[in-house]
Amino acid sequence: MHLVALVLLVAAAAPAGPATGSAMDAAALARAVDARDVEVIRKQGAGVVPGLVRLYDSSEAPRRAAIANVFYSLGWKSADAKRALLKDVHTDDANLRLQVQWALGRVSGDTDVVDVLLENMLNDPNPLFRDKAACALTYDQIHLSPAEQVRVYEGLIRALDDPKPQVRQIALMALQIRTGQNKGFSPGAAPEERRKAVERWRAWLAEYKSNL
Repeated sequence: MHLVALVLLVAAAAPAGPATGSAMDAAALARAVDARDVEVIRKQGAGVVPGLVRLYDSSEAPRRAAIANVFYSLGWKSADAKRALLKDVHTDDANLRLQVQWALGRVSGDTDVVDVLLENMLNDPNPLFRDKAACALTYDQIHLSPAEQVRVYEGLIRALDDPKPQVRQIALMALQIRTGQNKGFSPGAAPEERRKAVERWRAWLAEYKSNL
């Protein structure tokens, strides 16, 4: 489903942190991943994450995509998981790319994750990957504080000036879903009308930052 078809407001909160310890060996972990048995993996606690990362690094694209989906479902912060996922953030494998883009914000609240998703949304040659990067920025940045959300809003508001109509549209939809507002911006309007609406968005962002 494309971002322009999504209508739910963002309400996701970061999941509770993982418990400690893991008794699952590599073969059992691989079987759980291949079976998409996230709950069995979740029960292993934080100790399972290094094994997932090792399995990710040694696997081909289909299993990598499944592991990325596991990371997404777990929602646990992990610098190692972020490092592994970032290696595939520009892969040509469509399923793996999509799973990675969605998972990144659920394993990290770092600014480089926001930046790489904004870059994909703006400049990826494939409109599908642009759209899904916008989805990730809209729904999946679960570890960001209100102050850290500023970087997302700044990037989305800048994207309203993009020369590509699709980018303007998905940036607006992301802003609408996140804030419930559109400030009168229309992606297909004349440049002067768009400029005035962008100024209203910038004024909104200044007020948002002043209230932090």
